[in-house]
Amino acid sequence: YYARRCITEDPTWSLVTVPHLTELCLQHIVHNFEKNPILNHLLPEHQRKVLDRLSTGLPLSVTANLVSDEEYWKRCCVQRWQLCDVSNYGDSWKRMFFERHLEHILKCFIPNTTDPNQVLELIPLCKGYVRKLEIDQFLPPVKADQKEERDDLSDTGSDFESGEVSVQHYDLKDLITALPHLEELHLTYGVKDCGMNFEWYLFNFTNQDCCNLAAAVKMCHNLKVFKLTRSNVDDEKTKLLARNLLDHPCLVELNLSHNLIRDKGAQALGKLISHSRLETLDLCNNQIHHLGAQALAQALAEKSTLTSLNLRLNCVEDKGGEAIGRALLTNTTLKSIHLGSNNLSELTASLFSQVLAQNTTLRSINFSCNHLGLDGGKQLLEGLADNKILTELDLRQTEVDQEAEYLIHQIVWANREAVRLQHPTAKPP
Repeated sequence: YYARRCITEDPTWSLVTVPHLTELCLQHIVHNFEKNPILNHLLPEHQRKVLDRLSTGLPLSVTANLVSDEEYWKRCCVQRWQLCDVSNYGDSWKRMFFERHLEHILKCFIPNTTDPNQVLELIPLCKGYVRKLEIDQFLPPVKADQKEERDDLSDTGSDFESGEVSVQHYDLKDLITALPHLEELHLTYGVKDCGMNFEWYLFNFTNQDCCNLAAAVKMCHNLKVFKLTRSNVDDEKTKLLARNLLDHPCLVELNLSHNLIRDKGAQALGKLISHSRLETLDLCNNQIHHLGAQALAQALAEKSTLTSLNLRLNCVEDKGGEAIGRALLTNTTLKSIHLGSNNLSELTASLFSQVLAQNTTLRSINFSCNHLGLDGGKQLLEGLADNKILTELDLRQTEVDQEAEYLIHQIVWANREAVRLQHPTAKPP
C-alpha cells in the first residue's frame, strides 16, 4: 500500500477577501462615529468613504457642525421627505435639512406641553444655515378647562373680539433673533387639517402673540421678507406691527394678505411706507375702504420706495381708486399695482387714463373684476396712445368693450416685445 496525503482546501477562499487594515479601521470609525467623530483627522479619500457610510440617524449634535458634505445631507433629506426641491434652498441640501427640520419642530410645538429646549438646543446647530422659515401652523396650548371655555363661544367668530380664549402661542423671539442669517419669515397662526375638530380658538392670533412677534421682528435686523397671512390680523395688531417695523434697516417685502385689516390699519401702513425701505406690500383680501386707500395714496405721493402694491379683493371703490390714481401722476417708484375686485368704475378708469399718459414708471396694472364699463375702456385706450412703458394691463371681467380691449392688448403686447428685444435675457414681467 502506498501512503496517500490529502489536502482539503476551500476553493472559494482567496486572499482578496481579507479586508485591508485600512478598511477595518474605517469600519470601526463609522460604527463608533457618535462617540468618537474623528472625521477631520482622516485623509480626504478616507473621509469620503466614511461620509458615504455614515448613518443619517446620527444625532445632530454630532453631525451639524462637523459634516459639511452635501451628499450626506442629501441622503438625510431624501430619506426623510418625499419631495425635495433643493433649488428652493439656494441649492444647499444642508440648508434644506435644517430649515425643514426646524419648521417641523415649530409646527408641532404645543405651549406648556412641548419642552422649549427642543428649540433652544437646536439654535447653535442650525443658526449658520437657516435663511428662511415657512411656518404655516401654530398649535395652541392644551388646557384642562378648554372644553368649558369653548362652550361659551359663538359660532360667528365673534370670539376674536370678545376676549381671548387661550394663552399665546410659541414665542419666536429667542429663536429668530438668534438666527443671524434669517432673511425670510412666513407665518400663519392657525391649525392645518383640523377637519371636523374645527374650533374658532384654533385660529386666535392673540394680542400677546402680536406683541411678542412685533418685538421679535424688530430685533431681526437682517430680515428682508416678512409674511403674516391668514391670521386674523386686525387694525390694532396691524398698528402694533407697523410701529415696530418703522425704520427697519432691511425689510423690503411685507405680506399681510387674507387678514382683517380695515382703514385704520391701512393708515398705519401708509406711515410705514413713508418711514421704511419697503418695495413690495401685499394687502390682498382685507377690508380696506377708501379712507385706507387714501392714506396709502398719500404715502405714494409723498415719500415711497414701493415698487409693487397689491390691493386685490378689498373695497376701495372710486374714492380710493381716484386717490391712488392722483398719487401715481407724480409717483416715480411704483411699477406694479393690483386693484382687482375693488368695486371700481369709469371714474377710476378716467383718472388712470391720465396716469397712462403721464407716468413713465408703471409696468403692470390689474383692474380685473371691476365695473369700468364701455367708456372706461375707451378712456384707458386713449391714455395708452403714446405709452411705451406698460407691459401688462389686466381687464378681465371689467365690462370693457371687446374692440377696445383688443386694441389695448395690441399696444401692451407691442410694449412687451420691445422690452424683450432690448433686454433678451431679462425675465418676463
